[in-house]
Amino acid sequence: MKFLSSRRRHPLAGLLVVLLGLIAVGASYSAFRPAVADDTRDDTELIAEGRELYVVGCASCHGLNAEGIVTKRGDNYGPPLIGVGAAAVDFQVGTGRMPAQRPDTQIPDKHPAYGDEEVSALAAYIASLGPGPAIPAEEYYDVTDATEEEIVRGGQLYLTNCAACHNYAGSGGALPEGRYAPPVRGVEPRYIYEAMLTGPQQMPVFSDEVLTPEDKHDVIAYIDSLDTQANYGGSNLGSLGPVGEGMWAWLVGIGSLVLAAVWIANNGARAGKSKS
Repeated sequence: MKFLSSRRRHPLAGLLVVLLGLIAVGASYSAFRPAVADDTRDDTELIAEGRELYVVGCASCHGLNAEGIVTKRGDNYGPPLIGVGAAAVDFQVGTGRMPAQRPDTQIPDKHPAYGDEEVSALAAYIASLGPGPAIPAEEYYDVTDATEEEIVRGGQLYLTNCAACHNYAGSGGALPEGRYAPPVRGVEPRYIYEAMLTGPQQMPVFSDEVLTPEDKHDVIAYIDSLDTQANYGGSNLGSLGPVGEGMWAWLVGIGSLVLAAVWIANNGARAGKSKS
């Protein structure tokens, strides 16, 4: 202690403290960051292949160096991609949202234009431009052995954070200005995890500080369980909530009553007397 106290005013003491702090932060990040999906190809080769694919299929909207393109009106024709991370690329390209057929209020999913290896190459190239969320390892979203406790906990998290937009049963819903929250039932667990991690389009980002990897896993387990839940109240009518139920009540319920009233009016006792 006496040795350290006698040298704490040394000109290099501050630099040494900063250096030790950076080493500690780097070690902590390496220990706790999400695992990255493995790829057998060399990183340099993968990045170079991704660069070629990007220039051909993405640069016209996002800029030659992923810096983004701004229109004359000041709108984003294609947002910058530096720092979005490999997980964002894997989600957008893997679900077919990118490349977009045309700029729109919201880009829908479609059949992917690239294969799995090409998606990996594009993700590696974008990841090389700046730090961002990595593609999660399968252990983070594999819910085949999820326990009932995890499903219940995931349901509580889902109803608190997701149901307002995606519907209580994951069937999706409408949002302002022509946007919508897509259905989450039937979506690959990996893409659900990546959507929470990166916040595509108008969706908020649920980082690991907001929802931990365990939280995300449990939310996915709950969504997966929705397809096997029994409909104790009868037909779920698409699980669209009061809108679908109200339309069914008007068209079928009140419509049946109107038809019954017309039949009674045409075939009642007074109608029989008038005919005779």
